[in-house]
Parts: sequence; C-alpha cells; structure tokens
Amino acid sequence: MSGFDIFWLFFILISLQPLLRQRFLEAARQRMIEKIEKLRGSRVILLVHRQETMSFLGFPIMRFIDVNDSEQVIRAIHLTDEDVPIDIILHTPGGLVLAALQIAKALKRHKAKTTAFIPHYAMSGGTLIALAADEIIMDEHAVLGPVDPQLGQQPAASIVKVKKEKPIDKISDQTLIMADIAEKALNQMKNQLKDLLSGRYPEDKVEELAEILSQGRWTHDYPITCEEAKKLGLPVSTDMPVEIYQLMNLFPQPLKQQPSVIYEPTPRRLEGENK
Repeated sequence: MSGFDIFWLFFILISLQPLLRQRFLEAARQRMIEKIEKLRGSRVILLVHRQETMSFLGFPIMRFIDVNDSEQVIRAIHLTDEDVPIDIILHTPGGLVLAALQIAKALKRHKAKTTAFIPHYAMSGGTLIALAADEIIMDEHAVLGPVDPQLGQQPAASIVKVKKEKPIDKISDQTLIMADIAEKALNQMKNQLKDLLSGRYPEDKVEELAEILSQGRWTHDYPITCEEAKKLGLPVSTDMPVEIYQLMNLFPQPLKQQPSVIYEPTPRRLEGENK
C-alpha cells in the first residue's frame, strides 16, 4: 500500500469518526432508556434541548420546544397503552406555547400515572409540561420557571402595566395594540393553566397557582427551586433515580475549543473513609 493510499484511508477514518461516535452514543442512550423502562415498568420519553455548535462555522444554535417536538411526544404517548405509566424527562429552556400546551394536554389525558423528571432545569414551556404530570421529581438543585406569556422579548404583564400606569394620551397606538394582545395572552395562559391543574387541586388552589405562575409575578427567567415548588403546593419530590443521571450523561454539551468546567469525574471521598 502506497503512502497516498494510507493517507486516504486515514482521511476516511477521520471523516467517519464523528458519525461512528454518534451511532455508539445513540445505541447507549437506547440501552439506558430500555433499562429505565424495565426498572419502572413505564414508557420513557425524553425532551432534551442542548445548545449545539455547528462544527464548520462555529456559531451556537439554541434549541427550543417546537411543533416537531410536540408531534413526536404525542406520537409516543399514542403508542403507549393507557395502563402503562409515562416518565417524561425534561431538560429545556422552553419554547413555543402551542407546542408545549399540546404536549401538556396529551400528558394529562393519559390514564396511567405520569411523572416528570427534571434533572437540571425545565423553564417556561418545560414547566408547563411538568405541571401536567401527576408527579414532578427534581434534582435538589434543579429549577422550574414561570409560564407568563412573552410578546417577542417583552413580558406581556409589563406591557399591560404600562397601559395602566401611563396617561392614555402619552401612549402610542402601537403600544396600545401590544397591550391589547398582552391582556389576551395573559388571560389565555391563565385559563389554559387552570385547565391543566383542574382535578388535581381544590378550585381555590388552582386559581392561586394559575395567578402566581402565569401573570408576571416574577421575571420570566426566575428560578423556582424544588423547595419553593413544594411551598407552592406542587407535587414535587427529590427522589431522582441514579439511572436518570446516567442517561443525561449520554447527552453531552458539544465541546468548545477550551472547556469552561474541568474536574476529575470520579467520586471524591475523605482519606480513610470506608468505601
């Protein structure tokens, strides 16, 4: 074999390496999903969004809940017998309200028990989906977030507040139009949230939760910890199975040129501590 042939063989192997690595990773994920399903007797559905980086151009692509996600999750629910529990693992910054609501309503309609696992965070639309589950299991450091509607980059509640507090002759027509849309968005979200929560809480608690979570009490990125979620009365526990963490390890964040966090990935114990 000539040096030229060796060069091309080396080039082909290098080119195939990312594809092979991805295939091995997907196979490992599938094995872990099957293991969790066997342990819990459930259907496992993942909704995981990572920031992805294009290898050639090198700029980040942020992923969010979209209609394709809702189609896939609803299809998985349809393929699940009504007596089989569903475990949905959420790791997402949120996304389209329409898509998140479709997933949440399909999850609520499932007759067997539904459990939402939050290993790190499920904000906005991710929280909306979690609220539809019978039980929410969070890592002790994981967070949920408010579900108040946003108009572009502007919180709907803040737009309405401007209309209420500023003299009408000082407000532009465009702002008045935005305020009208914002009021409708707030009412719609509150009603949708009440529908999701109804049947699981007393009516006064449903009203309270819908008001707190959807009407702009906090900024949209406010972190609702598991302790605060419990105080709100949500069905939250921190009994996270270790297999969930193992599965999430198979969804690594794409590496940068220089990693920002470095550590030895093994348990660290005090010297002399019993193993």
